[in-house]
Amino acid sequence: MKNKNVGYLIAGIAVVIGFIILIFNLGLKKIVGQTCTHGPTCSMFDTIAIQTWLSLAIAGVILVIGLFLIFSKQEEKIIIKTKKIHVEKKKKPIDYSKLLKDEKTLIKIIEEADGTIFQSDLVEKTDFSKVKVSRLLDRLQGRQLIERKRRGTTNVVVLK
Repeated sequence: MKNKNVGYLIAGIAVVIGFIILIFNLGLKKIVGQTCTHGPTCSMFDTIAIQTWLSLAIAGVILVIGLFLIFSKQEEKIIIKTKKIHVEKKKKPIDYSKLLKDEKTLIKIIEEADGTIFQSDLVEKTDFSKVKVSRLLDRLQGRQLIERKRRGTTNVVVLK
């Protein structure tokens, strides 16, 4: 709920409480007036007056809280715009003549995947064993041609 709606609800409850207090105290004064033998100087009338003012003060505080919520400034939404600047890195060309046949296969598959691929996908696409792919990637990482990043239970292979 919005603050304004809650304020109306609380203010309405405060007004209802105020009416209930007044009706209750009028009935109480009537009962005391009929049963008290001291007349208008009876101490019960003073007690009723104190209770009435205390109850109305509490209802008034609740009403003020409701009015505060009604007239308080609504929360403003802060809009933050982010702008991504795409900076193209000039990748140095890979010298395929210095790579083994299996290493060339891995590099070509990574390039076809726009330079980023899961290690498990390399295993599927090459039909090499997990161990062989891992060792080939170790060599490529040693030559600083790729970088492996841990993502959960698998690695993401990225061309440098």
